[in-house]
Amino acid sequence: MSQKKILYITQEIYPYLDESPISNTSRFLPQAIQEKGKEIRAFMPKYGTINERRNQLHEVIRLSGMNLIIDDADHSLIIKVASIQSARMQVYFIDNEDYFQNRELLTDKDGEEYEDNDERSIFFIRGVMETIKKLRWVPDVIHCHGWFSALAPLYIKKGYADDPCFRNSKVIYSLYDETFKKPFQQDFANKLRYDGIGDKEVKEVEVIGTIDYTKLMKLAIDYSDGIIMGSETVDPELIRYASEKGIELLPYQADFNQYAEEINRFYDRIDASFS
Repeated sequence: MSQKKILYITQEIYPYLDESPISNTSRFLPQAIQEKGKEIRAFMPKYGTINERRNQLHEVIRLSGMNLIIDDADHSLIIKVASIQSARMQVYFIDNEDYFQNRELLTDKDGEEYEDNDERSIFFIRGVMETIKKLRWVPDVIHCHGWFSALAPLYIKKGYADDPCFRNSKVIYSLYDETFKKPFQQDFANKLRYDGIGDKEVKEVEVIGTIDYTKLMKLAIDYSDGIIMGSETVDPELIRYASEKGIELLPYQADFNQYAEEINRFYDRIDASFS
């Protein structure tokens, strides 16, 4: 039997960014799952604050060079990679001059959220998808962390539904105790357009109304096969929403070793139940 493949799409990974519930989970969970015999890949944005020399990032020329069209504008996709030697784990970085270079994470130096965070998120997700296609690496389970990855379930289930790399992939989304203040721009739904995301899908998103944090999380839940509580405290409304949808949910556990073991079993259960 071949190794199960787990793809991690996350907005932050320690030590490239400061420690946080998301960055720590995104650092240590893939390592734990890899040690349990699964093959892993991890992707995050290459924010301008990440020191390339210190972290030994280098561009992967064979994967870079594609242009992604978002809102009728071309944006070049640059792929970089680095290794966490102690974990024997490679991390892929999605980079772009417009969205990430010379910019902070999700807020500027004054703490103001970027107006184009919706486009930045779209570019990040599509960048991951296109890179996986180039790698010809077929994930069994795709695990998403942080609201910046929340559009991945929609793209996997709609935009890339017919692609051989994602056709049978199961999607798991982790809910954390996080939020953002600025709703997405009014024309956000139209920016989603891509292959399997056409007029019908755009209208379905438009009906939701202005996308704030809660609506974005519900959109992620709608297209996920399983939900994990990534924090001890998660908005009860989102937990109820997932439960009403009949989506299996894994509770949070403070003991990381036990938590990783439960998540590993959760991957197998979700993968088997939808096969």
